[in-house]
Amino acid sequence: MTEEQREQREQWDARGVLGAREGAEDVVREPRGRGVRPEEAHAWETLVATARRTVSEGLVVGTSGNVSVRVGGTVLVTPSGVPYDRLTPTDITGVDLDGRQVLGTLTPTSELPMHLAVYRTTDAGAVVHTHAVHATAVSTLVPELPVIHYMAGALGGPVRVASYATYGTDELAENMLHALADRSGCLLQNHGTLTYGTTLDQAYDRTAQLEWMCRLWLTASSVPGLSPTLLTEAQLAEAGERLRGYGQRG
Repeated sequence: MTEEQREQREQWDARGVLGAREGAEDVVREPRGRGVRPEEAHAWETLVATARRTVSEGLVVGTSGNVSVRVGGTVLVTPSGVPYDRLTPTDITGVDLDGRQVLGTLTPTSELPMHLAVYRTTDAGAVVHTHAVHATAVSTLVPELPVIHYMAGALGGPVRVASYATYGTDELAENMLHALADRSGCLLQNHGTLTYGTTLDQAYDRTAQLEWMCRLWLTASSVPGLSPTLLTEAQLAEAGERLRGYGQRG
C-alpha cells in the first residue's frame, strides 16, 4: 500500500465507517440510518472511486452519470445531484431491491429504476451509467452499434440502442431491459450508456470499451467516400468464444 493510499484509508477509518479493525463490532454504527456493515463501507469506498473515475476519464460531466454496487440484498448507489468529489464515507446511500432506502438520508440517483431493473433480472454485482459523448452520439444515429470490432463479443454481441424515454422513468428501465437481453451493455437513445458486471471494475471496463468502440465507428465512418469493414456474425461469435477464456486463470 502506498503512503497516499494509507493516508486515504486512515481518513476513512477516522470517519468511523470502515471499521472491521481488530476487535471492532460486526456492525459499525453511523450517525444516520441503520448500522453500516464493514462490507458495505468497503463497497462504498470502491463505488466512490469508480464514480470519480468516470469523471476524470471523460465519461461523465458533472453529476450526469451514476454508479451502483450490490452487497447482498442492499444496493449502494450514488446520490442525486452530488458531485462525486464531495462524497464522503458518511454520505453512503443504499436501498433494498424494492427501492426502499435503508442507508443514509441523501436521495438516491434519479436513475434508480434502471439500476434496480438490472439487479432484479441479471446476476449483476455492479452497474455503471454514463453520458459518454461518442456513445451518446452513436445512440442518435443507429438502432445498433455496427460491429466494427471484436470487443463487441465481450458485451455479448452487437450492442443495441434502447428506445428513448424520459430519464428516471420505469419506461426507460423497460426499454433498457429489452436492449440488454443477452447482453451486458447497451446504448440509451439520446442519453448515454449502461453496462453491468460482476464487479465495479468489470462494469466500468465494459463502459470504457463501449465508448471506445463508438468512437472508433464514428471515426471510420467519417472518411469521405469510404465505409468501414464490419465483422460478420460468424467472426464475432468466434471472437466472443475466445474472449471467454481471455486473461489469467486461477
